[in-house]
Amino acid sequence: MAPEPISPEEARRRKIVGVNAETVTNVTSTDFPGHYPREDHEWSLEKFSQNFRIQFHKNDSLDASFSLIGIDASIANAFRRIMIAEIPTLAIEYVFIHNNTSIVQDEVLAARLGLVPLTASLQGLNWLQFYRKPATQDDDEGDDDRDPAADNNTVVLKLHVECEWRGAEGVESAETDPEKLYVNSSVYAKQITFEPTGRQSKEFPEPGGHVRPVNPEILLAKMRPGQVIDLDMHCIKGIGADHAKFSPVATATYRLLPTIDIVKPIVGNNAKKFARCFPKGVIGLEDVTQEESEMGGELEGMAGEKKAVVKDTFKDTVSRECLRHEEFQGKVKLGRVRDHFIFSVESTGQFPSDYLFLESVKTLKAKCSRLKRHFANVMR
Repeated sequence: MAPEPISPEEARRRKIVGVNAETVTNVTSTDFPGHYPREDHEWSLEKFSQNFRIQFHKNDSLDASFSLIGIDASIANAFRRIMIAEIPTLAIEYVFIHNNTSIVQDEVLAARLGLVPLTASLQGLNWLQFYRKPATQDDDEGDDDRDPAADNNTVVLKLHVECEWRGAEGVESAETDPEKLYVNSSVYAKQITFEPTGRQSKEFPEPGGHVRPVNPEILLAKMRPGQVIDLDMHCIKGIGADHAKFSPVATATYRLLPTIDIVKPIVGNNAKKFARCFPKGVIGLEDVTQEESEMGGELEGMAGEKKAVVKDTFKDTVSRECLRHEEFQGKVKLGRVRDHFIFSVESTGQFPSDYLFLESVKTLKAKCSRLKRHFANVMR
């Protein structure tokens, strides 16, 4: 039996997740065969290419917002999880403390340093290889199976800071500001220096390509005269699944595009109150035209009155505030488009935010290819 065609209204209804005062309806995905009887939902590349779209709303270096339209939630969530946990980045892994007489304990200082986001030339970061850690932490038994630290898997950073008196010259006798009394009273990330070895001078060229903290003003410690911090740091590549410090994003989230359907006219003071139930710019006010008032219905004789119209649902937060008021009952329907995902990606600074999404696509593609090869081996 040939598949039965569906009307545009029914197709739109199936794409909307209903948002009610206390419940959410129509949440089941329909993107698989047999969900609706006598209908063909077989996946095809041609159909997917016709429906899939990408829209960029903002593309700053550290903050990107874009929409993926026409995909299933499982695919959108795969991109989000990959950006958080599976894109390799460079971070401080080992801290060798030669001298630390500051008030910050060695292990606390090492943990703070590990969480400092780093950046460098994209060419050099892609050139670096993974450093294989030892299988056991007990180096006294058996052979050490770790990789030797080399220029292609380990980046060395140094931090040597000593706090001293600034001297009486130019300092008032009643001065209490430590920044004016002492030299290096505060230790900042900008005081971390890069020590290139081997090919690293070529792969991480000065001045903009060398390994450095993303934010040079990150406060690491505070000291007083006579205190010293002297240490070396070894940076390696890792992924966020191993430790959060390797995650290249501060946040990687998505939300579904909101929908607002005004099924009955909302006019006068109610229209103004209705607009206040939403963020600014979501609902607009327009005059009821003479033609609308002459058509009869609920707008009859209301020419010149203000009516509520939907302007931009993208700005809506779906707070459901309008559903609390009795005067709007039965006049508005809220929902979300199930296959319109609005992504927000904030990079920690090591990679541009749009580059991270492209890398997530490459990673998912590689996973699918690997799975396909495994299936082929099973069928042999």
